Amino acid sequence: MSSPYLLKKFLIALAVLASAALGIFFYGVPRYVDASHNRVTGDQAIAPQSGTLHQRLIVADLHADSLLWDRDLLKENDWGHVDIPRLIKGNIALQGFGVVTKTPRGLNIERNSAATDNIRLLSFAQRWPPRTWTSLQQRALYQAQKLHDFAKNSNGALVIIKSRADLQTYLAKRRTQSGVTAGWLTIEGAHALEGELANLDSLYQAGFRMIAPTHLADSEIGASASGETRGGLTDLGEKWVAQMERRNMIIDLAHASTQTIDDVLRLSRRPVIVSHTGAKGTCDNNRNLSDEQIRRIADRGGLIGVGFWQYATCGTDIAAIVKAIRYVVNVAGIEHVALGSDWDGYVATPIDASGMGAITAALQSSGFDDATIANIMGENVVRFLLRALP
Repeated sequence: MSSPYLLKKFLIALAVLASAALGIFFYGVPRYVDASHNRVTGDQAIAPQSGTLHQRLIVADLHADSLLWDRDLLKENDWGHVDIPRLIKGNIALQGFGVVTKTPRGLNIERNSAATDNIRLLSFAQRWPPRTWTSLQQRALYQAQKLHDFAKNSNGALVIIKSRADLQTYLAKRRTQSGVTAGWLTIEGAHALEGELANLDSLYQAGFRMIAPTHLADSEIGASASGETRGGLTDLGEKWVAQMERRNMIIDLAHASTQTIDDVLRLSRRPVIVSHTGAKGTCDNNRNLSDEQIRRIADRGGLIGVGFWQYATCGTDIAAIVKAIRYVVNVAGIEHVALGSDWDGYVATPIDASGMGAITAALQSSGFDDATIANIMGENVVRFLLRALP
């Protein structure tokens, strides 16, 4: 057998192996990461349900990172936490869709460097457009377009909220039509600005109405509770607050350092949100809010979204979520408490979107009356957005 023939067979075999490896990388790895980290730890089949009360509620969740993953949100998936069919099954009327543009290597809640970028490899593995591989702004715009495309192809099942008028129109539609849900776009960390306040314009035009100054590492805008500096807003960050308020964009203080929270509350004139967090009073760690911070945010008319994951509640079940909700209600007052699951945020939670009725049932079992449950489950969010949106 000739050497050229053997070489040809070797090259063909090598090409087949390379194709298989690329297939595993592009199709298998992202789904494996999504499914293995965005898990449901509870048994939703036996989770207590709330029956008719839950179905009557306007249910809202302030934060899910579902747009980060290569998942068709128009189909009901058997992994991850959120898609449109599961939102509808869970009677969730309003879902905040957070966009992540950068996370640090070895991410944790104590101390992260801003020098590394996990999302670059994920964007490549999920076959995002090349412009997203190096630009954080383009990653935000690409994920926003994904949500717009889902809405366009949903046959009216998904509505995107960008203004008070949009929200009022949607709520009127929902009173007479079942099988619909709505979302609004938020950014988890102003890294997406790439240090340029002028980039707020393109993000606003893409539909974003809420931005956090930072995420798991410090940004050009300010310091993270999990960053290296433990500082506050930068000079650029102070200008950012004014620019956000000029556009009637909402500031989200999730992940912000103590000094960053202090600086925003000192400079801002509008209420703020903490979209997904816990209370140090039930789960004392670097990620969660002190009683003083909870009171100050509430005193300014703000809203606090209680998270569903372990670092927020120091538990893995619904009882831990309800315990945290009760604590924040006692500190802040009923009208300042909401839900902030952090679904699809590289976390395990006791329920996915379809199981939201279990939260209503647990609140009932814990002695909350129907009016209080309605406020916690979503009415507080509706009132806030009707005041704060453009």
